[in-house]
Amino acid sequence: MKTVIKLSTALLTILLFITPALAGEVNLSVAASLKEVINELTDGFARTHPGVTFVKNYGASGALAKQIENGAPSDLFISANLEWLEYLKGKKLVNTDSVVDFTYNTLVFAGRPGKAATLQDLTKLEKIAMGSPKSVPAGEYALEALKRSGLEKQLGGKLVMAKDVRECLMYAERGEVDGAFVYRTDALQAGKAKILFTVPQELYPRVTYPLALTVTGAKNRDAAAFAAYLRGDGARAALAKYGFAAK
Repeated sequence: MKTVIKLSTALLTILLFITPALAGEVNLSVAASLKEVINELTDGFARTHPGVTFVKNYGASGALAKQIENGAPSDLFISANLEWLEYLKGKKLVNTDSVVDFTYNTLVFAGRPGKAATLQDLTKLEKIAMGSPKSVPAGEYALEALKRSGLEKQLGGKLVMAKDVRECLMYAERGEVDGAFVYRTDALQAGKAKILFTVPQELYPRVTYPLALTVTGAKNRDAAAFAAYLRGDGARAALAKYGFAAK
């Protein structure tokens, strides 16, 4: 019996050491607005790389960056603005050679039809959702647009802050707010909420999604392969399908 126990223990020890080599794990930290397209792309990659598994963390870009800074496992970071990637670069937590612009988006105002048709119409509304500008790029873009259009002070008391762009859309879908600042790609997936108007591009910086391997991710062969996959034709087709822009 002792011999059997010793053999079993030895076998388990061997399995513990060989399992990581057989099944590669890739940890993703990705802006919430990319959830559907990244889910599709990870599925596509896994079909041709059956040994790879993905651990996906979707959320506000600022929150994700802070998690990475605090030691959360992450091999690949895709932000919804340049600021949070630059933040991690400053902390020397991303591989600078891997940084590329992954895709682009557009800021819109979504809600129930008839609520508003222009930025100026927002003064007639009671509640407006936007992501917290401190951590949510969509909220930062929206706040910049309100500042440049001279509406920030008029709308200050009407703004309802959300943890990310998906929560903004949820508020609009439920009718808990009159409308919300979200990305065009999110609004296209909504049921009850519709795009009421597109925020003029001259009022805010272009919505850019930079991609980078983290310092640890650059040492992960599967993470590097997936990053390369995201720059290919298949990824561009998937992004277009969900309404993202390639240039």
